[in-house]
Amino acid sequence: MTTMTAQTTQVYQLFIKATPEAIWDAITKPEFTIRYYHGARIETTPERHIGRGPNGEIWGDAPTLEYDPPRLLVENAGRVVSKGEILEKVWNLSPDTETRAVDNFVMRLRRYLEQDPRTPRYLHTVRGAGYRLRLET
Repeated sequence: MTTMTAQTTQVYQLFIKATPEAIWDAITKPEFTIRYYHGARIETTPERHIGRGPNGEIWGDAPTLEYDPPRLLVENAGRVVSKGEILEKVWNLSPDTETRAVDNFVMRLRRYLEQDPRTPRYLHTVRGAGYRLRLET
């Protein structure tokens, strides 16, 4: 067994010509993963990722990382959630990672949540701090 001693210092981007929904399906739905993972199936639950080989044998079993930014925002409704916190808790990246992933995600989320995404009613940007989700009761 070998161990890695060097830390990653650069994040690479991969561009895929597909909708976010198609990519999500390809990595989470067993009927799609079997096509792309050499006959293996990936079963995803909120708690676990289980990889099974073509004959059903378990190839891997690991806890699911937080992959659902809306859940993080809902659980912290009314509180400012920083970009760094989202990167760390949702995507398991360093809070110092330079990326527009959070901004792009928030922009897409606003299209679903807001009547007019340019003047958000629920998901607000707090300049220099992060994002705040306001829920009405």
